Amino acid sequence: MDLSILTTTTEPTMRTRQPATVTLQDQPIPVRAKLAAAWTSFMFLYAYVDILNFFTPGVVEDILDGRVFEFDLSQTFSTAALTLVAIPALMVVVSMTLPARVNRTTNLIVAALYVPVTAFNVVGGSWLFFYGLGVVLELILLALILRFAWTWPRTAPSATMTTSPDREALEMT
Repeated sequence: MDLSILTTTTEPTMRTRQPATVTLQDQPIPVRAKLAAAWTSFMFLYAYVDILNFFTPGVVEDILDGRVFEFDLSQTFSTAALTLVAIPALMVVVSMTLPARVNRTTNLIVAALYVPVTAFNVVGGSWLFFYGLGVVLELILLALILRFAWTWPRTAPSATMTTSPDREALEMT
């Protein structure tokens, strides 16, 4: 009879000692993902500043009276407001789908146009710290978007590539 089958051990198995802290590997984040994330964050702030503004005394009463800030509530006002929120929402998709060259240009133009639009939101705000913080955070995100788009990595042309007059790389045939 083989007794080795019946024997058991309660001794711990020996393991190689692992360091107490393990360095995490930072994976590079594609520019498209950075842009989409920044536009998403911008959109949340842009919307939530307006939503949280409903808690400012008198705002709901003014809306019920048909006024927002200095503007009469109308289909034109609502369409303009929807457009201002829809553009950053669409920039999330644009940042992930457009070809790099068009993507970069679109992000630079749209973010640059939103800088004065965003700064305007602080004008006439009765709660300056609230609106000021919202505008500062939105401007930081727009600055990040401009930086990500401006510094979009370029690849050096290979020996089988040539450059067209508009500096777009073309495959040699």
